[in-house]
Amino acid sequence: METFATRGYHNASLAEIAERSGLTQAGVLHHFRTKAGLLTGVLELRDKSDIEALGDGRPRGLGMLRHLVDTARLNAERAGIVRLYTVLSAESVTEGHPAQEYFRSRYTGLRAIVVSALREAVDAGEVASTLPVESVANGIIAVMDGLQTQWLLDPRAVDMVETTERVITALIGVRPPPEG
Repeated sequence: METFATRGYHNASLAEIAERSGLTQAGVLHHFRTKAGLLTGVLELRDKSDIEALGDGRPRGLGMLRHLVDTARLNAERAGIVRLYTVLSAESVTEGHPAQEYFRSRYTGLRAIVVSALREAVDAGEVASTLPVESVANGIIAVMDGLQTQWLLDPRAVDMVETTERVITALIGVRPPPEG
């Protein structure tokens, strides 16, 4: 994770990854077959740990938006994972990048989750029925990703938690419920 996060996919060498993990290059390739397979494994590990943190099922409605604020709080404590995600998601827009389909799929799934949570909030009467849920979901995701980049460049100047909550509140018209 650290090698991909600090060097990006194209500049990360299997030799360095093998050395840092205490394996030979052949040993790394035995487990992952290709450098692209290793990259996918690292990204899936990141997602798996975030999904496990949710426990039994995802929060619903405004609770899911609170979870996004809590995710920003968690991310403020794990610069390495945030750097990995930020570097690789930006790199993935280039032609032929091995993580392009991963990120395309991830954003599609993330948008669906946020849209679903917003629709649940509308159905529960927690937000206005006129809320444009698709564009609000896109805005929330864009803000969270953009804040991560700003935070990585100047962590003292960017409060990801406060800004995420403020933007969600502005976009939906109400504050997500308190933590817990």
